[in-house]
Amino acid sequence: MPERLLIIDDDPHFVEVLARGLRRREYPVEVATDAATALACARTFKPQWIALDLRLGDDSGLQLIQPLLAQVPSARIVMLTGYASIATAVEAVKQGAHNYLHKPATIHELLRAFGDSDPHDTMEDEPGEVMSVDRMEWEHIQRVLNEHEGNISATARALNMHRRTLQRKLQKYAPR
Repeated sequence: MPERLLIIDDDPHFVEVLARGLRRREYPVEVATDAATALACARTFKPQWIALDLRLGDDSGLQLIQPLLAQVPSARIVMLTGYASIATAVEAVKQGAHNYLHKPATIHELLRAFGDSDPHDTMEDEPGEVMSVDRMEWEHIQRVLNEHEGNISATARALNMHRRTLQRKLQKYAPR
């Protein structure tokens, strides 16, 4: 029997596509769009796997890891985010997440992140990609921003960058 999977994300389109694809592969799936619903669902559904978004509206997925693991200690949590950074990845793993993925993630990538290989999947492992210079810059900015607890002015000073330039860079999506 496939593992029960809880998807916690506030993006309705992403959740719908992911849940539908997992159900087609016969995974029992429940969906939550906020922290309160997620905790209630974890209590009743008892998922083995949890796909957790980093940003849930005004809530942080990082702050939800420990309460979820308190409800379901054996669950594997994979943090999903469109705002990937080394700092948040490290923090997620410290909090108890099993893995960390950048959105949009495919079902194949998500199942691999949980440590499952789909027997119907014939894809070979892709060779590792070299990180682009833009991506390295983004990662560094995110790390320094995290070190300064989200303070844009302090981060700009630490990076020797104008505050407005930093704000423009932060408004862009993370480069691949």
